[in-house]
Amino acid sequence: MQRTPHHRSRSRRGLAAVLAAGALTASLLGGNAASARPYPEPGPHRAATTLSLPSPPGGANVKVLVFHASATEESPTVDAGIAAIERIGLTGPESGRFRTVATDDPAVFTNGKQLGSYNAVVFLTGGGDVLDPEQEAGLEAYMEAGGGFLGIHDAARTEPYSDWFTGLVGARPAVGSPTGVQRATVEIGDRRHPATRNLPLEWKRPDRWLNWTKNPSGDVHTVARVRELTYKPGASANGWDHPVSWCRDYDGGRSFYTAMGGTVDSFAETDFRDHLRGALNWTTRISQADCRATITSNYRAERVTRPNQPGRNDQIGEPHGLVVAPDGRVLYIGRGGADSSKPVVTDWNDPDIGKGLGEIHVYDPATKKVTLAGALTVFGNKGGGDELVKVEEGLLGIELDPDFEKNGWVYLHYTPHAKIDRDKQMAVRQVSRFTLDPATDKLDLSSEKVLLHWPVQIHSCCHAGGGMAWDSKGNLYIATGDNNSSGFSDGYSGNNPAPNYKGVSFADARRTAGNTNNLNGKILRIHPEDDGTYTLPEGNLFTGKEPDEGGGRTRGEIYVMGVRNPARISVDKATDTLYAGWVGPDAGSPSTTWGPAKYDTFAAITEAGNHGWPYCMGNKQPYRDRNLPDPAKPLGWYDCDHPRNESPNNDGLVNVPPITSNTIWYSPQGGGVDYPRDANGIPSYRAEEQKQLLPWLKGGGQATMNGPVYRYDAASTSADKWPSYWDGKWFVGDFYDDTQPRHAVLTDPKTAGKGGLPTHAESLKKIIPVGADGIRNLMDWKFAPDGSLYVLDYGRGFFTSDSKSALWRVTYKGGGPTPAAEDLARKAAAR
Repeated sequence: MQRTPHHRSRSRRGLAAVLAAGALTASLLGGNAASARPYPEPGPHRAATTLSLPSPPGGANVKVLVFHASATEESPTVDAGIAAIERIGLTGPESGRFRTVATDDPAVFTNGKQLGSYNAVVFLTGGGDVLDPEQEAGLEAYMEAGGGFLGIHDAARTEPYSDWFTGLVGARPAVGSPTGVQRATVEIGDRRHPATRNLPLEWKRPDRWLNWTKNPSGDVHTVARVRELTYKPGASANGWDHPVSWCRDYDGGRSFYTAMGGTVDSFAETDFRDHLRGALNWTTRISQADCRATITSNYRAERVTRPNQPGRNDQIGEPHGLVVAPDGRVLYIGRGGADSSKPVVTDWNDPDIGKGLGEIHVYDPATKKVTLAGALTVFGNKGGGDELVKVEEGLLGIELDPDFEKNGWVYLHYTPHAKIDRDKQMAVRQVSRFTLDPATDKLDLSSEKVLLHWPVQIHSCCHAGGGMAWDSKGNLYIATGDNNSSGFSDGYSGNNPAPNYKGVSFADARRTAGNTNNLNGKILRIHPEDDGTYTLPEGNLFTGKEPDEGGGRTRGEIYVMGVRNPARISVDKATDTLYAGWVGPDAGSPSTTWGPAKYDTFAAITEAGNHGWPYCMGNKQPYRDRNLPDPAKPLGWYDCDHPRNESPNNDGLVNVPPITSNTIWYSPQGGGVDYPRDANGIPSYRAEEQKQLLPWLKGGGQATMNGPVYRYDAASTSADKWPSYWDGKWFVGDFYDDTQPRHAVLTDPKTAGKGGLPTHAESLKKIIPVGADGIRNLMDWKFAPDGSLYVLDYGRGFFTSDSKSALWRVTYKGGGPTPAAEDLARKAAAR
């Protein structure tokens, strides 16, 4: 390593001196043309430079400059940092090695020949103003020529008066940042960047953690965040989204910054050195990386359907689900609500009670036209009102056969109006197969084959479920809702056995979701056969032939029990993990008598199981039992490991399967709410004692909308596909766009399916736009084969479609990884 002499005699320059430098425009010779900048143009503190720099700087004989000047006393980390960078350059694969030169002499930035020989510049600087205007202009010329920059920890305090340097590092430390060394957990969100792909999902390490005056997420590509729950962040804390390492393509070059490295010991850590190695690989042009994937401006959200013509649903019905065909066509369904100008029938004496049309539309991206493929006459149009008036039945789900391109088969999950019993207020829910004519995009209603059907009560609303999905083995998952009211249990367990209509309980979820012999409140798994029948795959929760308790008390179609309203489910065919989300009950706050507040829930499910409702919620937080003769009297707490269904409305097993913890839950109190537990494992349910395990979540008026897991297709030539950063991330959202989730999360494969919490969450609210003119009411979302994302916005009125009801498409326009392949320092080292 070459280290030049220290120069400590330079005085600190104040703001007035900087401004007095005059209004000069940088003149760059030998560099690339500057691109449009999302950061300030050169201001009056800029100086002219006539540096002649190669473009890009450096070459195959890779060399790194470590600049470590400080306006105050040199940081004690400098020697350790230089030694670590030198060691990184001398070890590892031959193709990734480099030579290190260290200096604190800023004159290097006005020496074009010398500066142009470095592939990257590392700022291991302390705080303060260490470059004069001409030297800073030289650094800018270096970046515009295609240079690389790596800033470490206190580099964010350097050049405090320079807007350009603020853009280069990405953010400035806030007053009130903690000063002491604290051990904290770093969440690694980017599993592709060379700086983070080898790091633990949750990286526990000590450091000095900086807070930011302005959160840079969305303007930079954040690769790692520090979890504030794991240390004391101080008064200027940034919250759950606290970036700690990030990168961006900046001013023609590449900039990487990490706030870690605030201690001498950091540079001795193997993982931290690996972090720096990856950052240097990218900034020196040894390898490519994508530092554009989470920059908001790189995404475009476009509404692709027009408002309906007056009195017609020519573009869209009451949005309720979508699926994308292999050729890119989008099929989406309307539940059954009519145009708001049309009357609804709510009188049970009228044969047309609740009659509506469940519509299927097809959007063709090649022609940008919409076709009404067909409509089913459904029970699902009773309008609004309380739970004894409104209804959420109708056309609830759609899926395409795995061989859709050959057979045109479409599966629809719906409630046919022709099969309702007005006297007993009962209906039939069914999953049917139809054939779509690909030439006309018309559904042949006469081709219907009913695969599966079961009874549902329709006296009381709500929670019909409806989602469907396929796994890689050709098994079809069908999400059915627990259509019972929780209004008769004050919004808690929904286990009141008393209310009934002509003998059928409508407020006891133990009759449905908690019942091993009932198909409601479940996720079913069947294997459809070509003749319109189905068989049962191995590995479901029950075989249907269990001899327990006398036999005849289970249904073999059940894969998951204990779910309330799983409107949206998805299966990641790379792993066959099932992902589901369901709406909770209505209690706005926890009760020390009855149990937790309403929890909306998401779960990654890797095997058949019981996910709790109406016995337990979240991470095995139990409710209180109740029964006749006095349902208002609390009985014992449910045992989540040994639940018993002792409802008088139960015709299934009394001893039901043990409950599996869920992955994500949230309420008005926050995300992942938990409480201290007593010796019997019962939470206190005292709001003042709660903690939030998932601080990026908060509920209110909430309704989960589970999304897909994105899988990046490297072979695709699509210009619209989302980048590989999102590969393997699970998209979770909510119908509402206020404080509720709209995130992509990472889970740990070791704990997924066992109630393991997500290791990282990335907000999508600036990418999938929220607000009155955005996607305010997210109803469904699916990735297309071309890697773009389609999203249904329900609209602004319930049980109808309106001018905001729409299909949207979100595409990525950020381009590929950088640097360009032809600019790599060593061509054989391409990513």
